Amino acid sequence: MVKSAPTDIVETQLVLVTPPIAAAEAIVPSLHAALAGGPVAAVIVRLTAPGDRASVNIVKALAREVQPAGAALMIEGAIDAVARGGADGLHMSFDEARLAEAVERLKPERMVGVAGLKSRDDAMSAGERGCDYVMFGDAMVSRQPEKNGQLPPFTAVVERVAWWAELFEVPVVGFAPDIAGAARLAAVKADFVALGEAIWDHPDGPERAVALAHAACRQGSAG
Repeated sequence: MVKSAPTDIVETQLVLVTPPIAAAEAIVPSLHAALAGGPVAAVIVRLTAPGDRASVNIVKALAREVQPAGAALMIEGAIDAVARGGADGLHMSFDEARLAEAVERLKPERMVGVAGLKSRDDAMSAGERGCDYVMFGDAMVSRQPEKNGQLPPFTAVVERVAWWAELFEVPVVGFAPDIAGAARLAAVKADFVALGEAIWDHPDGPERAVALAHAACRQGSAG
């Protein structure tokens, strides 16, 4: 997940976020269909496996599905599962100590992406500490609503993505609640749009949903 070289129109790239899974079989059929719908920059896998061995086995199985399609496999889970399972990086909620540990242990061979950003200061701190991307607007399984509060409204996510894209070199991911939201994020020059349930629960299936998401990104980038 790297920033594209500047052109007149740079299409925002697509990131898929899985629901929380405890077994690879729970997502592989839908993932296979989604990856057939068009290019995907990365797949963020949200693990709920009870132990390290189970997590590593899931990562290995999904790596065989995701990486040959040209997408990076990012893991929301234990740091150890990333390298041992052959993933491309860690997707984590912002925590200065854990981010420092992840950067030290995983980079430069693997990426570290940061979400769960509650303020602009958090985002800037994550960028300064060496993360490979920041994500605004995500709904991470590891977040604790009683501590972190509710997710911001989508209008605030769009505003935050626009602010970051204008000022910083670290790539920015915007999480869209639906496919129409992908166009709004692309219009403010998000490097990547992340989609979750809008892909997996689409009435026409994940493959069609990815194709529609690409169309929305093209529309937003051009508009």
